[in-house]
Amino acid sequence: MGADAKRKTRRGRRGGEGKRQKDAGAEVAAGEQHAANGRGEPAPAAADGYVAPPMETADSVFYFDTTGQGSTSASEAAEKVSPASYGLVNPDLQKYLKSCEGMLDQPDFETAEDRDIFVRNVYGEMKNHELQLTTDHECSRILEKLFRISSEYQIQRFFSITREDTLRLAIHRFSSHTIQTLLLLSAVALEREARGETSSFSADAEDDGGDGAASVRTELPSFEQLVLGVVEALTPHWPFLMSNEYASHILRVLLLVLSGRPIEDQANPKSSIKSKRSTKYMEDRNGAPASHRSLAAQRTVPESFAAALDQLLSKASGAMSDVVARGFTNSPVGCPVLQLMLEFDAGRGRLEEPGSLLDKCLMGLISDGGKGENPRRDAVVKMALEDVVGSHFLQKVAEVASEALFQTLYDRYFSRNLRQLAQHPIANFVVQSMFEHAKNADQLKAMIAQTAPLVRNLLFGRRAGVVRALLVACSRLGACYGEIMDALYCGLGISAAEERKELINLLAFLMSYPEFAKADYYQLPFNIQGALIIQAIVQLPGSGHEPLLDSYFGQDAERLLSWCKDASGSRIIEAIISSPHVPKRTKNRVLQGYVGRFVDLAVDKYGSHVVDSCWAAAGIEFKEKIVGELVRGEARLQDSPFGRTVLRNCGAEQYKRRADEWRQRERNIEKRKRVFKDIVGSDAPAASRRPAKDAAKVCTCTSVAGVSMRLCGRLHH
Repeated sequence: MGADAKRKTRRGRRGGEGKRQKDAGAEVAAGEQHAANGRGEPAPAAADGYVAPPMETADSVFYFDTTGQGSTSASEAAEKVSPASYGLVNPDLQKYLKSCEGMLDQPDFETAEDRDIFVRNVYGEMKNHELQLTTDHECSRILEKLFRISSEYQIQRFFSITREDTLRLAIHRFSSHTIQTLLLLSAVALEREARGETSSFSADAEDDGGDGAASVRTELPSFEQLVLGVVEALTPHWPFLMSNEYASHILRVLLLVLSGRPIEDQANPKSSIKSKRSTKYMEDRNGAPASHRSLAAQRTVPESFAAALDQLLSKASGAMSDVVARGFTNSPVGCPVLQLMLEFDAGRGRLEEPGSLLDKCLMGLISDGGKGENPRRDAVVKMALEDVVGSHFLQKVAEVASEALFQTLYDRYFSRNLRQLAQHPIANFVVQSMFEHAKNADQLKAMIAQTAPLVRNLLFGRRAGVVRALLVACSRLGACYGEIMDALYCGLGISAAEERKELINLLAFLMSYPEFAKADYYQLPFNIQGALIIQAIVQLPGSGHEPLLDSYFGQDAERLLSWCKDASGSRIIEAIISSPHVPKRTKNRVLQGYVGRFVDLAVDKYGSHVVDSCWAAAGIEFKEKIVGELVRGEARLQDSPFGRTVLRNCGAEQYKRRADEWRQRERNIEKRKRVFKDIVGSDAPAASRRPAKDAAKVCTCTSVAGVSMRLCGRLHH
């Protein structure tokens, strides 16, 4: 009886793992595999002789032996990788590291020498136990903190220790995060290494031998060699690692490090490798998120990385059968890696080759030129449209597809079912992506014509994002804004020319004209999606935004002042002031409306951002008018944290003491702006104090796998 209970428990645990991995496409893969040969045998070999592992339990496309004690039968020998295991950490060493954690959370050392001595001592205590520490829950997290104040030599040394067991460390629950941090710090160091520079830490000059005395530092592989070593170790197992929840984030970091693309951009949550949950955890434990300015920008990488990336993508794509590749399209773990691979395939011109990774995912749609009929393929694509993860894959396809493939996808899967898809809680995001990435004006015009009869239902049926996507496409392509504005008028119930003066109100509160005429204006709440539509309209070139501006200037001044003190309303005002398509004369007219109100706005949480926007758009003469008004109200501003920030941004203290120097400084700033505009064709970007998460007030929650940036948004809408 006891043995039966034990077996039942094991089956239950294994079943739980299978359920978690089911999203990797195992059920679809198993069914297609069985249908292909009638016996449920492995799929035919793809390029490079890859054979999909057998699926006796139909739980997962891949099998990982997490115990290292599984059966050695031929059917299970296709891929067995057990996570790294080096035993328990010595309790005394663990206690020592925990005692050092406080110094790592707030590394406030009196001198750089004190910091270097502290770091060397810690590494000395860890000597010969490094790998063991990476697999411990608490110690691995402390290691990540230690790396951030370590010298490049110390990071190199630790990284080189992990080389012999990279694969097993990559699939371990805790050590995988250590490997990720080492890769991120390597990305920072690679640029300096290419220039022949060394670390700024004095500890870089010596290595603690563990006995407290400095010894001659050991010759170590360069960061370039270390990263290439990781590529060599992981490439043969790439498809299996894509399905592992602990390794997939390492694959994404590795691809970004090899390409030199931005990795972590705090201003853009969608670009982050870490999920929102992981970032919050690290902030709570570390006191502040770890970020490097160089990780948020394009980086220079060694020449060898381009060849390594090309070879990696070729081998990884060739190692995937059609069934395996298709399984990753709806895998919350593998789909983010798959999307990156598609981006890089597009960059190297191999995205739409017959037999490419995308062709496998789309079941031969590229090979047959979109002309062949395949009911199974149509069913799979339609299922992906309504799948939480699969929809992300299709969004990426819409972004990177060529004009011909884009048109094929739209004609086959969107054109006939646009009404249903645009109103679907998940598929509407794919529709938005299709609209936003229209490849030419003809495609966009056809999309607007099909969507025009649906605009009213979309606006008031919580699908206003679809309309906003069309406006974004109009702005990007510089076409069809007359057609989209006509569709908006019809959807909002505007039938006469005089009714258009309320356009900005109808969109800000997202109401039809008949409803707005009966409502109490001061009781109306702003609508986030409506505010986003307004922000999209002011980006329209030419005369596209003029109806909205005419409506803005027709509003009462007190109403507009109240908008500046609202989270969504202030965004609308800022968008009008900062739009590159709004003429300078029109902007000056907007700014003139707030003369005498800048102090009142500067002490408000949201109004202070409007003042910042006015300052960025104003010329020197108007800036002097603003700063003069702020100086006269300085006493009130000093009592407000927002007011003090505005005073600092405007250089009010310098203006009071040395007005001539202040004017010269502002002239120099204006000169730099003009030079920047001549070079890149747009105004120089101004730093914003507003948190990125407030930009649209749209929920950006992520799943643990970092896949869905909109799950909570879907629930809200």
